[in-house]
Amino acid sequence: MAQRAVVCAALLLGALASLAAAESYEKFPLLMPNVRPEKAETYFCTPIRIDPTQEYYVTAFEPNATMDTAHHMLLYGCETPGSDEEVWNCGEMALSQPGIATASVCGSGSQVIYAWARDAPKLVLPEGVAFRVGGKSNIQYLVLQVHYASVERFKDGSTDDSGVFLYYTETPQPKAAGVLLMGTGGRINPNSVEYMETACTIQEDKVIHPFAFRTHTHALGRVVSGYKVTRKGYTDEWQLIGKKDPQLPQMFYPVASDLTLTKGDTVAARCTMESNRDRTTRVGPYNKDEMCNFYIMYWTASRAPLDQKYCFTSGPPLYRWSQEFRSFPEGESIVGPMHRVPYHHRY
Repeated sequence: MAQRAVVCAALLLGALASLAAAESYEKFPLLMPNVRPEKAETYFCTPIRIDPTQEYYVTAFEPNATMDTAHHMLLYGCETPGSDEEVWNCGEMALSQPGIATASVCGSGSQVIYAWARDAPKLVLPEGVAFRVGGKSNIQYLVLQVHYASVERFKDGSTDDSGVFLYYTETPQPKAAGVLLMGTGGRINPNSVEYMETACTIQEDKVIHPFAFRTHTHALGRVVSGYKVTRKGYTDEWQLIGKKDPQLPQMFYPVASDLTLTKGDTVAARCTMESNRDRTTRVGPYNKDEMCNFYIMYWTASRAPLDQKYCFTSGPPLYRWSQEFRSFPEGESIVGPMHRVPYHHRY
């Protein structure tokens, strides 16, 4: 595999920043090398090796994809990749395409630094905030994962170069960017409303400043919300980080309020799912399955972000918020008869 010099990461937070702010930076294409998936629900990965002698600071991401081709894309930072191949089958339970190797996304040191779905736009990080990659950082490779839910457009022999353009600089940035990915396992019973919930306590002695959030579900998701939870005596104080209809473009949105997370604080997330199906729906990678994800993108004045990259629970019926919280946010995550579908009109 040819070594590719690395790059940058960016996110355009609606009106928070313009792409012009990133255009003075170097731009690197991390794209699928004209692949042709043959089976629906294929996950492909392709890597770039970052120069271990030079640190780069990724400041923006510009997607090169449409939802007609790619169901979603994830960009991982890895210490080592899952494979040395130019392209490999990746993702849990992914359908393997004959003639292409199968491996995990990362061999070690896995962390998500960017995610895209449903025609989300360009993303630019706030001024002074960047993902540090290469050099002595923990990210020595960037691995692009693309999920192809359908392969109809490839039956005529067409190929795909979906991916991300990365904006980067070699100039050190004062704030380290990070992503905490929250999610659940679990199942949704037929013809029911289910709440899929997760929560974790921050264990590291760092001050974390969330500035963006992203939600992700498949077809049954109605609203996904995330919170900072603080114990006050015998009650819990819930402060909204962000809430969104996951059927809208799944971009990173500005947080609901200016807040910080420190050691001992709890973060919690809930996905409200509404099923009209006559079968049980389980969490899984395919369109027929479901996912419940809430991403918190943040910065810290420390040189490195949190060591904790993920916050997952087993989900329903094995895990509920009621197992650890004494009170709950009122009405923030509930699907009521007044606003079932189309839910996005609330936003």
